[in-house]
Amino acid sequence: MPRIPRRVRVGLVTAVATALPLVLLFGPAGSASTETGAPPERQLADSIDMRNVKRHLEKLQSIANTHGGTRASGTSGDDASRDYVAGELRGAGYQVTLQAFTFPSFRERTAPIMEQVSSHRATFTPIPQGSNAFGDFASSIHSGSGDVEAAIQGVDLTLPPGPRPNSSTSGCEAADFAGFTRGNIALLQRGICTFADQARNAQAAAASGVIIFNEGQRGRTEVFTEPLDQTGITIPVVGASFAVGQRLASPGKVVRLKTNTESAPRTTYNLLAESKQGNANNVVMAGAHLDSVRTGAGINDNGSGVAGLLEVARRMATVQPKNKLRFAFWGAEELGLLGSKYYVSNLSKTDHRRIGLYLNFDMIASPNFAYMIRDGSAGPAGSTEIEKNFARYYDVRNLPHISAPLNGRSDYDPFMRAGIPIGGVFTGSDGIKTPEEQRMFGGQAGRAYDYCYHRPCDTTTNINDTALTVNTGAIAHAVQTYASTDDLPARHTARNPSLQPPRSRGPHR
Repeated sequence: MPRIPRRVRVGLVTAVATALPLVLLFGPAGSASTETGAPPERQLADSIDMRNVKRHLEKLQSIANTHGGTRASGTSGDDASRDYVAGELRGAGYQVTLQAFTFPSFRERTAPIMEQVSSHRATFTPIPQGSNAFGDFASSIHSGSGDVEAAIQGVDLTLPPGPRPNSSTSGCEAADFAGFTRGNIALLQRGICTFADQARNAQAAAASGVIIFNEGQRGRTEVFTEPLDQTGITIPVVGASFAVGQRLASPGKVVRLKTNTESAPRTTYNLLAESKQGNANNVVMAGAHLDSVRTGAGINDNGSGVAGLLEVARRMATVQPKNKLRFAFWGAEELGLLGSKYYVSNLSKTDHRRIGLYLNFDMIASPNFAYMIRDGSAGPAGSTEIEKNFARYYDVRNLPHISAPLNGRSDYDPFMRAGIPIGGVFTGSDGIKTPEEQRMFGGQAGRAYDYCYHRPCDTTTNINDTALTVNTGAIAHAVQTYASTDDLPARHTARNPSLQPPRSRGPHR
């Protein structure tokens, strides 16, 4: 996730937080006896057996290794990941259900073509879908098909790029296309809005094709694409490197752009595990997305959240909670939060009202981490109290922390839009760590929190063990707190469709 300006909240100590002893959270999985209510303060958070968390990560890596290097939605690696998590939860005594939903699968019938056919002719190298190869461009998932040859027309480009990543507004509003020549190929720059928004606006302006190139700052120069999320795009849409975009932005370029694609519905699942005990009118939900992108095993994104939440769920099975616990492992997050959107949109009014809050855990162990807490002040009523609860966890351990924006880029978003209190922790994706954050958390300023974000190198070697340990404890702290309280954060009792979160930037950009 790119760094976005945010209010900074610092814990009791702002020194570098890299030396926390991992042994702090190690303890035998069976050390807490079954009891009514939660264990004493800090007992669960400080007794999670991290060997089990690492075992879960290693299993997800092994699954990817034996299923084509991926755990993406609709693949056998996705199925095997879900089977593993379900087996662990059933073994712990949970009632496990699968919620089926369809999503539009995508494939390329033939490799895409992009050629500069004006002066200084050039043929650009495509990256096939699901490939780990390097190249100049790739089709966006759910791109339409077409074979067009037309002039390139840049739309609101920022060249050279601004100093701050994720600042370009190219093609994000329909007004950007005022004066656009019908039939031209729109050249757009990655920025503050989704590729779907950009492509939709370009198609509405009668563009014959769309090329979206990476923004150009450090860490944002290679080919980057993003699913178009069932937007009804019928024209060719590709993502390109910054170098290609910069080349095509000069005047007089004519390009041939060809895509030959197919989208068809497929079925995947949300996995839901519920405690047998607890007040069914006060449901505490905690979730993590289970799928990876096609280009890798997805061990930090989001094996880390899955492993931490799974082990906390296993430990909470030894407790009789006051409130019912529901753990969710979402499908198709990387395709546009599809699983969590489906779940929330299909809640009955009664089930909606019964959910007291939702906690989201996505990328909790980035190698160049910062401890980030989702900004409750921008969420529904009750979200600020959740943020404060996470802050207390870090504060009593003398760990610094900062606020992360609610930008709609993970599975908390559908709950937030429905007026349900939300919260969570996060350690950063492809945003760039600042010098101030380096002073607080260590690591390296000027580099991405997770250089391997959405890349083949997101493997078990891409995990920061300190962050994994601390944030698994944060999950345990929050789940334990809300499982045992009689006083969940105040919330709206009805759907709140008027709540408008900040513009979505798509899943984990």
